Amino acid sequence: MVEPQPATKHHAATHSLPHTPKLVLKVRIQNPNLRENDFIEIELDRQELTYKELLRVSCRELGVNPEHVQKIRKLPNTMLRKDKDVARLQDFQELELVLTVSDKKLLFRVPTLSERSGYNKKASELTY
Repeated sequence: MVEPQPATKHHAATHSLPHTPKLVLKVRIQNPNLRENDFIEIELDRQELTYKELLRVSCRELGVNPEHVQKIRKLPNTMLRKDKDVARLQDFQELELVLTVSDKKLLFRVPTLSERSGYNKKASELTY
């Protein structure tokens, strides 16, 4: 007599992407006047998914002064308002920063030397 094989359970989780410590989001500045308005990808630590951290990282990566961000929109039409909204975001969701001012000179913050990628603080202190 053939004994029945035990039933195997099928889990959807086995077919999903591995859980990483970083959340990857696509962010851009909302500007309907630009012909090309590409997204950039940013990474947020899943342990620090707060509105404040999302705003800080997005502004740093896009070179925008956080004071000029009116709101963050999850595309196509949802405004993010609080930490719980940010905690629900999933990998590769598209976000836009909606800015308050129209004068382009005021929109973008020039990063300090230490914020620029590739800046070597020790090399800048060398004297000859």
